[in-house]
Amino acid sequence: MDKLKGKFIDYITNEKNYSKYTIKSYENDLDLFFEFLKENQILNIKQIDYSVIRQYLFVLYEKKYAKKTISRNISALRSFFKYLLMTRIIDKNPMTLISNPKEDKKLPNFLHINEIENLLEIPDINTPLGQRNKLILEILYSTGIRVSELVNIKINDINFYDTTIKVMGKGSKERYVVFGNILKKMLLEYINGSRLQLLKDKDSDYLLINKNGSKLSDRGVRMIIDNIVKKSSINKKISPHVIRHTFATHMLNGGADLKVVQELLGHSNLSTTQIYTHVSNEKIRKVYRDSHPRAKKGGSNNG
Repeated sequence: MDKLKGKFIDYITNEKNYSKYTIKSYENDLDLFFEFLKENQILNIKQIDYSVIRQYLFVLYEKKYAKKTISRNISALRSFFKYLLMTRIIDKNPMTLISNPKEDKKLPNFLHINEIENLLEIPDINTPLGQRNKLILEILYSTGIRVSELVNIKINDINFYDTTIKVMGKGSKERYVVFGNILKKMLLEYINGSRLQLLKDKDSDYLLINKNGSKLSDRGVRMIIDNIVKKSSINKKISPHVIRHTFATHMLNGGADLKVVQELLGHSNLSTTQIYTHVSNEKIRKVYRDSHPRAKKGGSNNG
């Protein structure tokens, strides 16, 4: 079997041009697999079928290997057996029905209300750039829109009468987001003041203008937020997307319906929005633990 491994490694090195890192990882993964085969007295490559692979993966799960590591092991074996089938060393691929483990969904990072308020206090609203920067934070937090949607807002997309903004989402899907009185006041002050100063007699349909009088870019917004965070006391990595997560989490914590949040975020599937319920459920659990007699630590057993 070592000879087969050697031929396979030559193949992915010289013909497939895999990276050095992938080659080394696959080599280690195959060594681990061959060790398992020896322990189970499987000495012929043609003895390996679906059940042997399942047994091997079960051992990896038992040993508490990370899902990412197991996925990489599966990828290594998939490539190896594909090579063996291609070179007619085997006539059936035992990996056909094997699928990768589902990755654990990471809970989104979000900011607490006091942290958002901290950030909003930093821009100097006595300067045109400071007023614009505070507006950027307020729009992101008040509406939950993506940074790509933010920079493409045009003046005529804003309806002050019904307090909505038309945004162009992923896949060129149009939707309307709602805003409140605080943002309404900030928008009017910026449009009638700082924006005109930033334009420097230039013409633009776009709401957000850079210091040269042109449309502000995605990268420009990220740099602005990075600079604001550096001046704050918050020790977290904060991006426009973290503020979007914050909007969704605060909405759900405040009692908003999941379908409404899905609509405001512009998610095609409700399952994408459901990740935020894990965060908001923490608040529900805390309220339960603090409120229910049977959940309180050291609660009375009477009655």
